[in-house]
Amino acid sequence: MNANKNNAITVGVLFILAAVTAIIGLLLYDPVLNDPHYIIKGAANHTQVLWGAFFEILLAFAVIGTSVTLFPILKEYNKSMALGCVAFRLLEATLIIVGILCLLTIVTLNLEFSKELNPDASSYLITGKLLVAFHNWTFLYGPNLVLGPSTLMTSYLLYKSKLVPRFVSVLGLVGGPLISVCAVLVTFGVFLQISIWGVLLAIPVFVYEMSLAVWLIVKGFNSTPVADAPVQNLFKLATDIRRTNQELSN
Repeated sequence: MNANKNNAITVGVLFILAAVTAIIGLLLYDPVLNDPHYIIKGAANHTQVLWGAFFEILLAFAVIGTSVTLFPILKEYNKSMALGCVAFRLLEATLIIVGILCLLTIVTLNLEFSKELNPDASSYLITGKLLVAFHNWTFLYGPNLVLGPSTLMTSYLLYKSKLVPRFVSVLGLVGGPLISVCAVLVTFGVFLQISIWGVLLAIPVFVYEMSLAVWLIVKGFNSTPVADAPVQNLFKLATDIRRTNQELSN
């Protein structure tokens, strides 16, 4: 198995890992995200939230891994844009980790609340709501707003290079801008991130990532990408020159 095939499988697995861990993490966070009194309650759901943090750490690593693994391939077509993909993915992972720390801080404060003799419940509740709000903004701007540019640049390079079928690249070219537009609309209160419109605008980028992942795992990168064109042109030029020289000699 050649290096490109190994890279393709790794990228595909990382995209699937990112999707799975994102969904599991969000489900496990349910107690802390949807119960405004979680911070002053008992520790019944601590383990669940900690597992949610664990899966989101895996998500952050997978997000970085996809861009780092794709970089050696995509840089052959546009190095600056390939670096941009890595940079935006790193930013996305950073925001995810900040969100994790917000929720882990709530867990810590929950433990502190249970130890105090006369805790100020109202202060804890305000702090808890603040940290959840902070997490929600990181959840919006990481996996939504920042995801858009990286998806757009990656899919553009894949489209230009023909490393994968055009329909996969087009899904990314459509899904990338849509997911960023979704984040902007949520920011201005047009609709909620977890809503019908939020889901509809997120579907194209999700389908793109899963289609790309499956294609790379099963088929790998196409063996005759556009980057081969300059080499073919040089070969044709050399052939033409040799033919011309032969004609002149005759």
